[in-house]
Amino acid sequence: MNNKWRKLIDDMRAGSVPALARLVSRVENREQGWMEAMKAVFPLTGKARLIGITGSPGAGKSTLTNRVARQLVERGQKVGIIAVDPSSPFSGGAILGDRLRMMDVSDLEGVFVRSMATRGALGGLNQSARDVAKIMDAAGKDFVLIETVGVGQDEVEVVKTADIVLVVLVPGQGDAIQAIKAGIMEIADIFVVNKADRDGADEVVRDIQAMLDLDIELGQEPPPIMKTVATKGTGVEELVAETLKMLDRTQRRTEWQEERIRVELVGLVEKELIDRIKQGWTKDGSLDDAVRQVQAQEKDPYTIVQEILAPLLPLLDKG
Repeated sequence: MNNKWRKLIDDMRAGSVPALARLVSRVENREQGWMEAMKAVFPLTGKARLIGITGSPGAGKSTLTNRVARQLVERGQKVGIIAVDPSSPFSGGAILGDRLRMMDVSDLEGVFVRSMATRGALGGLNQSARDVAKIMDAAGKDFVLIETVGVGQDEVEVVKTADIVLVVLVPGQGDAIQAIKAGIMEIADIFVVNKADRDGADEVVRDIQAMLDLDIELGQEPPPIMKTVATKGTGVEELVAETLKMLDRTQRRTEWQEERIRVELVGLVEKELIDRIKQGWTKDGSLDDAVRQVQAQEKDPYTIVQEILAPLLPLLDKG
C-alpha cells in the first residue's frame, strides 16, 4: 500500500472527516490500490453495529433514518449513514440524492452521510456499500445506518449486511400484500408502520400481525410492530430504544454472519474476475470486434462467451 493510502487511513483514524470522505470515494471508485487499503482497514473493524432500514418507495425511509440518527447522537453515539440510491443508467451515479434530504442531520457532531448508487446491484446493495460500512466502522462510528433503495422484492439483500433490519411500511400502498410477495416477513427484525397518523395505519398493523401469526414458528418470538410519524418524530424514541434492546440481546444473526461472509467472498471474486476480463477485453479491442461480429451475425454471443472463458476453465476445473 502506498503512502497516500496509508496517510488517508491514519488521518481518518485521527478524526479527519475530509480523509474519511476521500477514502470512501477512492474505495467506492475502485482506484488503484483500493484492495490493499481495505486489507489495512479490515483489522480495525468489528465494533460498529449495522442497522438496515428498508421498505417500499415513498415509505419515508430517509426521514426515518434522519430521525433515528438524531436519536442515536442524542444518546452519545457516533453515526455513519449509507443512503443507497438507484443508479443513473447513463453515469452510474446516484440519482435521488438522499444526502440532500439529510442535510440537517449531516451537520451533527459525529455524523457522516454517504449517498451511494446501487450500480446495478439487484439486491439494492453492492460490494462498495459493504466496504464503505467497514470504513465507517474503522473510523470509529458506533452505528452505521444503511438505508436501501426501496425497490421492493430485491430488498432482501440488506439482511446479508446488517445486524438488524427495520422494514418500513405505510398505510395506503398495499404494503401487507407487498410484504408477502417480497419475502419481507423473513428479513424484518422490527416492522415500522410509518406515517401512522394516516387513515389505515391500524389496519396495516393488523395485517402484519395476522401474517406473523401464520408464519412464525411455534415458540419463536415474533418481530415487534412499531408505529411512527417520522416527519414529527413521533414514536422514533421508542423505536430506537427497541432497536438497541434487540441488538443487545439477539444472537440470531450468528448463522447469518457466516452467510454474509460467504456472499461477500463470492461477490468479491465475481467482481474482480469480471473487471479483469472487461479491462483486457477492452484494452486489446476484442470487445469492439465481438460487437461487430454479433451485429453482422458472423458469431452468436454464446460462442463468444465460451471462447472468452475457455482459457479460464482448466484453472477453475483444477481448483
